[in-house]
Amino acid sequence: MITGNKGEWSEIYTLLKTISDKNLFAGDSNLNKIESLIFPIIKVLRDETSGTYEFSYDSDLVVIKGNEEEFRIPIIEFQNKAVYLLSKLKETTDATFSIPEIENFINSFKCVSLKAKSSVKSDIRIVIHDLRTGATPELGFSIKSQLGKPSTLFNSSQGSNFIYKIVDKTFTDEEINSINNIETQSKIQDRVKAIIENGAKLKFKTTEGSVFYNNLVLVDSLLPQIMASIILQFNSSSENKLADLVNSIELQNPLSYDVSNNHNYYSYKVKRLLTDIALGMLPTSVWTGKLDATGGYLVVKDNGDILCYHIYNRNEFEDYLLYNTKIINPSSTRLRFGKLYKDNGELFIKLNLQIRFIK
Repeated sequence: MITGNKGEWSEIYTLLKTISDKNLFAGDSNLNKIESLIFPIIKVLRDETSGTYEFSYDSDLVVIKGNEEEFRIPIIEFQNKAVYLLSKLKETTDATFSIPEIENFINSFKCVSLKAKSSVKSDIRIVIHDLRTGATPELGFSIKSQLGKPSTLFNSSQGSNFIYKIVDKTFTDEEINSINNIETQSKIQDRVKAIIENGAKLKFKTTEGSVFYNNLVLVDSLLPQIMASIILQFNSSSENKLADLVNSIELQNPLSYDVSNNHNYYSYKVKRLLTDIALGMLPTSVWTGKLDATGGYLVVKDNGDILCYHIYNRNEFEDYLLYNTKIINPSSTRLRFGKLYKDNGELFIKLNLQIRFIK
């Protein structure tokens, strides 16, 4: 019996739904369909442990081709099973669960697992017909579902700790201990606010991991300083949505860009970073700029609609990433950040970067 969580079952839902829709619907930054960006589906590709299965169409039939097998199933069955699966995903409250009716259906065409083959970067690949250009590109997608817990765009590590020097104020050991002993629910933000309220400033020095620092520099030479400003803004204000944080930094202009012509330096550079993160950049691995096979996301909305965001439509993809993410503080104990410490007589604090989807 197959069991999985809502995120894993959402992969099967995406398979059934996209096949039955016969179209991919592009989305905007607010998770609405863009009526002028609809891509007819030519075929869907899914990698199973036994090989790649290809789903195409013959009138009202779905033609499924495996290594040496072929199945022909009415498209109405995919539609009905997608509706049934969505209802199950909405009503269940279990962490993991099975859905025998769906399992029996996908087993009928030799689909035996919830997740695509683990060695493959994309959860699903789809060949579309671009009505604007006449091209038929094969697009790879990672599946993000709003039906389960919000997924993480950028997973933190110790390497993504940002190190700040405390300047303009000398703290006594008693004051340091008092700040470090703040254990509220929002303790990191409260410690940073206490530092600032005591008349000190946090001056960015570097990141704990040199690989991560250089990855940022590869995208843009000033990106370490930009992200340090955003993280500090997050920890010293009530803002956590990335778009709001970027807007605040844009107004503050901490890097003193020439804004006389209203260039949006900060949002432009952060969007580039988010895109690289979405397409493969990790904090502990050297980033070459070479994109993974997956070039975008399919987002399963909580109403069951599926929206396409792909590097193929870069502007929409970037806007989606910026306007649908937030910064959170992960475990400060595990990643060793959030407390004042001395190094060669100077005082520092580490703050961390983790980016999660809002829903």
